[in-house]
Amino acid sequence: MVDVEYQVMALAKDFKDLDVYQNAFESSMEIFNLTKTFPVEERYALVDQIRRSSRSVCANIAEAWYKRRYPAAFVSKLSDADAEAAETIVWLDYALKCTYVAENDHASLMDRYTHICAQLTKMMSSPEKWFKGKNASKTT
Repeated sequence: MVDVEYQVMALAKDFKDLDVYQNAFESSMEIFNLTKTFPVEERYALVDQIRRSSRSVCANIAEAWYKRRYPAAFVSKLSDADAEAAETIVWLDYALKCTYVAENDHASLMDRYTHICAQLTKMMSSPEKWFKGKNASKTT
């Protein structure tokens, strides 16, 4: 029996094909659009922080994809992506507490980032399914 996760992974020819990357990118763009309405005094504080952390999730997933032939480096970059997603959650909480985002927008983004963290955790828990090259798993 072929593992469904492996089938999905086999279809991914690039990091942009990964659901977790697509979810992170869409969430980052939503944050970008929401932060356009934040007060000007937050431009170099909260806006900068939340935009950078949300974008870093995507960048770390991309880096992990290209390091997947090196198990420790692959998991390390996924861990970095997970940490950036957690940081984004903190900034979302600040934005809610400062009343810069509506509760429904906050709840939606919290759900998305919680899901992203779960996806990354699942990838880190079975890294061999994603390896490329000499260290690749022989799953069929």
